[in-house]
Parts: sequence; structure tokens; C-alpha cells
Amino acid sequence: MKLNIYVLLVLLVFTANSCSDFLDKSPDDELTMEMVFNDKTRTEDWLAGVYTAIPDPYMPMLKNYDVYADDVSPSAGWEVYDWDGISKIKGNWNSESSWHGNFWNNFPARIRAAYIFLDKVKALPEQNVTQADVNLMKAEARFLIAYYYYLLVNTYGSVPLQTWLSNFTDSADALMIGQNPYDEVVDWIDNELKEVAKLLPAYYTDTQKYGRATSVACHAIRARMLLFAASPLVNGNDDPKYAGYVNDKGIKIFNSIYDPGKWVKAKDACKELIDLAHTNGYKLYHEYNDDGTIDPFMSYSNAFYTEFNQGNKEILFARPDCDYGGYSNHAMPRGMKGNGGLGVTQSLVDAFFMNNGLPPITGHNADGSPVINAASGYSETGFSSKDDIRKTKWIEGVQDASANNRENVVVPAGNFNMYVNREPRFYVSVRFNDSWSRIGGRNVNFYMNGTDGGPTHDAPQNGYLLRKRVHPNQNPQTGANPYRPGILYRLGEAYLNYAEALNEAEPANTAEILNYINLIRERAGIPLYGSGDGQIPAPASPAEMKLAIKRERRVEMNCEYAVRFDDIRRWKEIDLLKGDFYGMNYYGTEKSDDKNNENAFYVRKPYITRAFEKKNYWLPIHQNQIDKNPNLRQLPYW
Repeated sequence: MKLNIYVLLVLLVFTANSCSDFLDKSPDDELTMEMVFNDKTRTEDWLAGVYTAIPDPYMPMLKNYDVYADDVSPSAGWEVYDWDGISKIKGNWNSESSWHGNFWNNFPARIRAAYIFLDKVKALPEQNVTQADVNLMKAEARFLIAYYYYLLVNTYGSVPLQTWLSNFTDSADALMIGQNPYDEVVDWIDNELKEVAKLLPAYYTDTQKYGRATSVACHAIRARMLLFAASPLVNGNDDPKYAGYVNDKGIKIFNSIYDPGKWVKAKDACKELIDLAHTNGYKLYHEYNDDGTIDPFMSYSNAFYTEFNQGNKEILFARPDCDYGGYSNHAMPRGMKGNGGLGVTQSLVDAFFMNNGLPPITGHNADGSPVINAASGYSETGFSSKDDIRKTKWIEGVQDASANNRENVVVPAGNFNMYVNREPRFYVSVRFNDSWSRIGGRNVNFYMNGTDGGPTHDAPQNGYLLRKRVHPNQNPQTGANPYRPGILYRLGEAYLNYAEALNEAEPANTAEILNYINLIRERAGIPLYGSGDGQIPAPASPAEMKLAIKRERRVEMNCEYAVRFDDIRRWKEIDLLKGDFYGMNYYGTEKSDDKNNENAFYVRKPYITRAFEKKNYWLPIHQNQIDKNPNLRQLPYW
């Protein structure tokens, strides 16, 4: 998706106009439009410009969205370096605060550009632009309009929906429209995506079209949207603030009456997506050991690095160009010339299963101490006495690992027992203290005054760095920065979405629910739910099944753009983002777990206090937009 300077300037005009109102006015330079749409390259570049607002799932959205959830943990010292999300999670957020995600400004500009495209694009036979080409590009533009509206309503909950191209000569009343009811916006997006899916291919054989709209992407977005729409935040939310929240015409924005039919609709949409994907060759990404068994380490790791045209058919929707380099360098240890402070939370560490498939921790006490599941075999006292060896070609665990080995050490003897005998996804996702770094050729050292530790802000504030989606060959010392796709939606999520919706709509259908959960667990290399040899007992009730699905989502989808924060919001679990967050002792200088030793590193300590509350279920409409458009109404609690 290239964008030349000419079209970029045109889009900048749109963006500047959008800052004054939710719906910007159109330029009156018809000659400019004629120049664009009488030229093949400029026409294609215009459409490419509409694509450019698709969120970058690496650094930009991590800073401006994922940081609000309870997976990612950036160094608090980065607040002065444009990481204002750190201030926000501590409670410093009001309707006049800037938000660098900037959806309210960016998306309406692209939506308007897409409507102009639909109005102006035409066949240019002499330049080999056929009517079939035009029809396909129009379908792409319609997808982008629906997709951007989905992101708007998913972020703000209450947005104006304009399904036509306004004229700059229209009256102020016609331009300054108020918000539509949430369900009305969702229904329009749903219907539009279903219709557009009929016009788009399921995938492209031309690699240059990678990342463009497909029928599979249409169904993926609608399935995710309908899952959210069926969830407690917007389905039966009896909060008085929501019940009394109306638009400028006095119409309720959110329906506070629970509708079980929404779960049926979500379930059907998820299954339609899966069936369409399977029919067209999409599947979970797998890599195998020499004996033909799944290698869970390599499968889960490389699912985020392997491209679609290289055989990764798990990718349902992606952005080709992303800031994965900035993301990775922020997560690489500072002693290896990384920025060294992009970590994960202790609560995420606690969430990963043991290698026997059982959760190690079932909750936390008021003082932050864990409620340990004795059956899991988990311990967070002492240090391991032997190597943790697995059947895998993953070579990131120890110095003498080799992809030619039938087995490799993933955690050598001497590591803290908290990190031993954990499931493969843990090691692929989390870099913990004293673990081996192949790129650095040494163990990482997060101790205070250690090579990779404090007191600098470029050090993990709680003892962990983020490893997931950080390419194993990423090397800030040499500038190595291997390409990887910006995955926005993958089949693994689709399976878990379907399992959740099915458990709500048809809880008795346990076989089907477990089938899709077990497909995820099989790839992850942990025991399946069931009654067979080597399996663990299945959840015994819909409530237990819901908990199992939530646990699986937390682990499988960890640190992927928008998933965790959206889950917390739609489940109405904002209290997860309040209070003290814990990690290992940032000030620790000794390899010790002695709670009575202030220098012991391996002791749980609070490192930040978060203060999200009910208002944070939605982002606020910036006050300057409400000041300019009196028909807008601020979100509940803001």
C-alpha cells in the first residue's frame, strides 16, 4: 500500500478539516478530483491513503491502547518520553486529555475519503482499469468505512453514523449530527460487512495485495464486534448512568435489557467465519518435531513471524507495514543496546499454565500474595536443581541449544522455581531474570545495578521484559530487525471467540466448545480437556467453562493488540485495572527469595498503583469536539 506525496497532501487536508468537527467538510477543488480519478496511479494511491489509518498493532497501539490492560508493563520512567498512557492508568485522565491513538480525528477523515472514492472512481480502459477493478476497489472502500466505524464504536461506544457523502454547502445542522444508538451502529456495520464480503476474495494470490480487504477479514471483524455487542457491558448493563444516557434526540444509546439473542448472533457469526476460513485453506500455524509431533514452542513463536505467503494461514487480517522494530527494541535488555523497559505484569506471569495444563494460581490475596493451586505442582520458593528439558527445536533457553537436537533445555538448573515447568507459551512470551539470551550470549541481569537492571528507567520495573512478537533474531547491537506482519486478527482468536459465544448460547454443547479450546491447547503443547489418557477433567458447568475460556484467552492472546483491554471492558471487569500491581523486587541485588531480606530480588513487591474506574470502559470524546458540535453527548462517568 504505497502512498505518494500528492495524495498524502490531499489526505492531510481531510485530516485538518476533521479536527473541527467529527465530520469534515469536503474540498471544493473539483479539478483536483478530476486529476486524481482520471489517472490510474493517483486513483490507486487515493485508496491506499484510505488504508493508512489501519492501526499499527506494534508500537503505536501498544503505547496508546494495550498499555491500559493488565498484560503490558512499560517502565514508569518513560512517561516523560511521550508514554502518556502511564499517567492515564494512574488515574490522570479527563475529557480534556489528549489521546495519541486519535481515532476520533483520523477515522472520519479516512471515511470521508472513502466516500469520495466511491463517488468518483471510474473505469479507465485506456489505462487498463476495468469495471471489474473498479468494483473490487469500491468493495475495499466499503470495507474500510465499516472497519473504521467498528473501531470508533468499539472505542467510544457512542458515535455519529454517517452513511452518505455530505456536501460542504450543507447547513451546520446537517453536518453536526449527533450520536446513533450503539446497536444501530453495530447492525449497520454487520450488514455492510456481510454484503461486502460477497464482493471480495477470501485471499489474494498476488503478494503485493497482502493486507488488503478480503471476505475473511469482513467476517472476522463482524464476529469480533458481535462478541463484544453480546457481552455484559452493552447487553443488559443496568447501570443507571447507562440507562439514562441519551443522544441529542433523547434516544437511549445503550439498551439496558439483556438480549440472549445477541449471543446466538455472535455464535453464528463466529462459526460463519471459521467455516469460511477453513473452506479457503486457513488453519492454525504448526511446526513439527522430527517425529511428527507438534513443536509448541516453534509453532507459537513463529506464528507471529511467518508471513501468509510463507505458509502462515492462521493470519486472517494484517497490516503489512508496522513499527515492529521500535516495539522489539523497547523490549530488548538495555545491556544489549535495547531500551530495556517494556515488560509484562506479574498477573500475566501468574496466568500461564503449568506444563501439566493446570493453572498454577487461582487468585490473589489482598496483600498481593498468590492463591496457589496445589494440584498444579507450582512453587515460587527456591531454585531448580535440574534442567527443564522439552522436545523442541526452540534454541532460546540455554547456550548449547541446537535446532538439530531432538530435545533442548528451556530452563537450566538454578532458575527461580516460579519459572520452571511452565507451559511453552510462557517462555515464548516472557523474558525473566537470569534467563538465557542467545543474542546477548549471556543470562539477562535485571538486578539493581545489574547489566540490564536499574536504577535507570531503561530497565524492567518489575523483573520482566516482553518477549512475545520480539523476533528471536532482533539485535539492537547490530541493527538486525527481521520483518514480521502486523497481525490484527488470527484464527486462534476466532476459535476462542466461538467457544465463548457457544458456551453462552448453547452451554449444553460441551463437545463442540471443548473441541475449539482443545485445538488451541494442542498447539500450545499442554494436556487437553477430556477423559482420555493424559487429559485433564473438563469444566463441569457453564460457569466453570466460562472461566476456562477466559483463562485460555488470557494466555493465548496475551500482548496482542486490543484483545485483553477489550475483554476486560466487555466483561465489565475494570476492577482488574485498579490497585497495586506486583512484580519482582526492582531494588533487589541478590539472587534470593527470602521475604525478610530487603535485597532479595525474587520477592513480590508492588511497583505501580493503577486507578482505572467505571468511566474507563470507554474513551471520552474530547471536550473540544463537544464544544464545537453541541449535538454530541459525553460518555457515562466522564
